[in-house]
Amino acid sequence: MIAIIDYDAGNIRSVWKACEALGKETIVTDQPEKILDADHVILPGVGAFGDCISHLEQRKLIPVIDQIKERGIPFLGICLGLQLLFDDSQESPGARGLGLLNGHIVRFPESDQIKVPHMGWNQISFPREGRLFKGISDGSYVYFVHSYYLKADDPSIVTARCSYGLDFDASVESGNIFACQFHPEKSGSNGLRILNNFLEI
Repeated sequence: MIAIIDYDAGNIRSVWKACEALGKETIVTDQPEKILDADHVILPGVGAFGDCISHLEQRKLIPVIDQIKERGIPFLGICLGLQLLFDDSQESPGARGLGLLNGHIVRFPESDQIKVPHMGWNQISFPREGRLFKGISDGSYVYFVHSYYLKADDPSIVTARCSYGLDFDASVESGNIFACQFHPEKSGSNGLRILNNFLEI
């Protein structure tokens, strides 16, 4: 069973529909016991960094996410769900992230060459082998919507990168923790393959 964490963040329904399309039993819940009973857990998210951290705190879900890491349950953060795993974000000065992984979330610089947010299809490359990308070709296209990007402290956790005015970290893997800045649930057949790879871990 897959548990999608419900914490008043956008994009939950599309992730649920993608998991159902893969034939997986999926629930959307904020109940700790149901989340911790799941075989896989997904933290999706569209919204503001600080607000979403507050929602997780209000629902007492931060200790649950810590337990997911400790128990080794495969865990996937998507879009803002990736950003929340790290230390902080320029979007919400003073707000602390979950700190499961070390790094910082930075706003794309305004320029004549790129529009912010980064929205649409873009290519990813693989600096090292990641379990999410089994069967996915280097240079494949996935779908992004974001104004802030990850700068991971430890390059060894980065499994995909993307270029948009600058090169940024697009996916990470560390133990049972996985995350991607792009939206696999909106990335066509490549995205479904990535989700299925996660669900087979």
